[in-house]
Parts: sequence; structure tokens; C-alpha cells
Amino acid sequence: MANFQYVGRNHRQEVVTGVIDAETVAVAVQQLAAQDIIATDVSEKVGGDAARTEPSWLERIQAPAITRDDVILFTRQMYTLQRSSVPILRAFAGLQESTGNVSFAAVLADIRGTLDQGRELSVALARHPKVFSPFYLAMIRVGEVSGRMAEVFSRLFEHLEFEKDVRGQIGAALRYPLMVVIAVGVALVVLNVFVIPVFAKVFAGFHATLPLMTRILIGFSDLTVRFWPGLLVLAIAAVFGVRAYLNTAVGRYSWDRAKLGLPIIGDIIMKATLARFARSFSLASQSGIPVLQALSVVAKTVDNAYIARHVENMREGIERGDSLFRCAAQSGVFTPVVLQMIAVGEETGEIDALLAEIAGMYERETSYAIKGLSAKIEPLLLAIMAGLVLVLALGVFMPLWSLGRAAQGGG
Repeated sequence: MANFQYVGRNHRQEVVTGVIDAETVAVAVQQLAAQDIIATDVSEKVGGDAARTEPSWLERIQAPAITRDDVILFTRQMYTLQRSSVPILRAFAGLQESTGNVSFAAVLADIRGTLDQGRELSVALARHPKVFSPFYLAMIRVGEVSGRMAEVFSRLFEHLEFEKDVRGQIGAALRYPLMVVIAVGVALVVLNVFVIPVFAKVFAGFHATLPLMTRILIGFSDLTVRFWPGLLVLAIAAVFGVRAYLNTAVGRYSWDRAKLGLPIIGDIIMKATLARFARSFSLASQSGIPVLQALSVVAKTVDNAYIARHVENMREGIERGDSLFRCAAQSGVFTPVVLQMIAVGEETGEIDALLAEIAGMYERETSYAIKGLSAKIEPLLLAIMAGLVLVLALGVFMPLWSLGRAAQGGG
């Protein structure tokens, strides 16, 4: 016989702790179940609590950042542990010991401590908003309400893998255009700081009237050379100002609405957002969550304030007695395909299955659109580069050609 410390919940959902004698952990869990106690953590008592090893300040500074891959791996492991009915506190203890990222291990330790106090998993995860997104937390709440945590972790893993693939495809598609933009930016700086001032001195020696484009280029170059510290400060202030504005509710709503109408990428963002809406709504519906509560959860998962506002308006419309299809049609943000699927789903009672099909369809369309993103951006870059070359030709070389022809005529 051995002594086992346990943490569990009784029939009134109160957290209870204590020590029980049993031969194995499985026997201890069975004995607790006979006492109407659902064990969340059972561990052998070894005479005293092991001292927790906290990382030093130097280790915290040198600790690697928590990446998306860490969260994806954690989600996959939690799915496996939940499917195997491993007590959640023991699951976090094992994950904390096995992870190779010191920073993520500290996060897991904090989550485990919060759970040990009897708080919900969603509350424990919400203490780390930089690691777990609002979508992640909302899906965990769905699992807590429905009791289908294993399925929620499985869906989250699939969703995070999809987002990782999408980001990888976007990075690959934008790699060449980004290199071109950087090269053009460096060329403009070199021209403004070193090349155009030299031409300005040459033109000044002829005491001739220069074309308008040339005067504009020389004036802009002179402004850059003289006031570059102030322009640099102004640019940094503008960046921080825009970021601060986007962190406000009004700023994020305006930006989320505007980016849906952007050329080339606006359609991709819309499809990805609709895929997220359909996937989360389907999962909530499959979990047996009422429509009103499901829409409240979905509004937090779409990761777009503009779409979220319309989803909330749909919930308010259903509260007034309207149908889901009518509220979705009045919102004006869903495509005819989504509206048709919602209408059929309401009639047949299989809206969860149809929305899952919509999610898969839009995820595939998003992937296809991203693959052709580079081909759509290249003509735009060529047009921009052609415009820059034209401006430089008109502003720099035409005066030289005019001076050359004048010199030949004078000769």
C-alpha cells in the first residue's frame, strides 16, 4: 500500500484534496470515484513536496521566445492526453517536465498552479494572452461547456496547422516581391542622398531653368539630406501612432473593415475569415451549444472586429425572433454560398455538417488563392518600378539631354 495525494471535485463541483491509501494510481482513482469524487490529479506522496526549480533572471533573459510551434505541439499533446483520460493536473505536470522551452515551461507551471486553485482551464490560459489567442480561449470555453475537450483540442490542432501552412505560403509568395521592394527602397535612398545632389550641382552651374520634375526631385533630395533626423523621428512616431490607433476598438474595427476591400489580398482575408466562422460555428453546433451562445463564442473567434460586429447583430436578431438565415442575409458580409448552406442547414437540421463543408471549401480556396498571390503582385511591382524609372528619366536625364543638344547646336 502507498499514500497518494489527490485533487478532485465532488458532486457539488467543489475542489477537494487529501491523501488516500491504495496499491496503484488506478485503484486510488476507483476508490475516489466510489466516494463521488472525480480525480483531476493523483500522485504518490513521497514524504514532502519537491521544491520547484525556478529559472534564474539570467535564464529568463536567455530563454527562447514562445513560438507558434510550441503552442501547436502543446495542443496536439493535450488532445492525446485528454483522449486517454489523463487527469489534467498530471497532464500539465508531464508537459512541463518534457518541454524543451524554458519560457513555455514557466507558462505551463503557472497554468498548473491556477488549475490547482480550482479555476477553469480557460481562465488559466487567459492569464497568458500573448501565448493563447482569443480564438484559442473561446474554443476552450466551448469544450468546457460541451464536455468535449478532446475534440476541441483536435480541432484547434487542425486549425493551427492550417494557419501555419497559410503563413508559410504567404511568406513564400511575398518573398520575391518583398526583396524587390527593399531593393527599390535602398535605391531611392542612395539616389536622394548621393546621386541627385551631384546632379543638382551640375545643373546649378549652367544657370538654366530646369523642368518641373527635376526641380521636384532636387527639392525632395535637399529636404531629405537636410532634415533626415526629423523625418526619421516623424516616421517612427507615425508607426507607433498607427499601432496605438489600431489597438483601440475604433481603430481595429476600421482597419478590419478596410482590409477586406484591399486589392488582391482582401478576397483572401475574406475567405479565411469565413472559413474560421464556419469551422467554429460548426464545432459549437456539434457540441450542442444553443445558437445564441454559439454566436457569442463565434464572434470572438473570427479575429475580425468588423465581421464580429455583424455576428453579434445576428445574435440580437435571433433574440428578436428572426431566423438564422434572415439575420445572416441582413448582415451583408456572407457570400451567397454560405447563405444557401445556412438556409439548407436550418431546414434539414444539419447546419453543423454543412458549415463544416463550407469551412473546408473556403480553406481550400484560401490555399489556392495564396499560391497565385505572387503572380498577381508581380505586375503591380513592375508598374511601380516602371513609374519610378519614368520619373527619374524625366527628372534627371532629360535636362542632360537638353543641355547636350544645346551644346551641339552651339558648336
